Amino acid sequence: MFSDHSNDGSKARAALKLATAELIKRIAKLPAPSGLRRDIASNKGSNLPVGISGPIVRTRPGRNTRDASFGVTLPRFGMKPTTRSVYIATENTYTLARYKTALAKAIELRRTAERAYQLAATKAKRAGRARR
Repeated sequence: MFSDHSNDGSKARAALKLATAELIKRIAKLPAPSGLRRDIASNKGSNLPVGISGPIVRTRPGRNTRDASFGVTLPRFGMKPTTRSVYIATENTYTLARYKTALAKAIELRRTAERAYQLAATKAKRAGRARR
């Protein structure tokens, strides 16, 4: 808090200067706000984390067995997001352990992409401030 209380109002200018300096210091340290979704959408049909969908089951051409994978949306700052597929197993080798391992890998891919996005957004935001 930067008090500007004085009978003649003389402390107001000094308080504003101190508050502005503190704000600039905080902006330089804090990450830039981003538009990345943090919460699961209310209409999502599963309880998987944001950016992960599945298991997606499909039969590949020339194969007789189906396989399952997770779809992971990877945000990229300044570009369209990309998607990656994280393989789980075929219908013959599918187990809960494989599901959990693949889900952990998908979550880590998403987190890594989110961190890179946040760093790039913060860097761009700070570079924009420096040019002004």
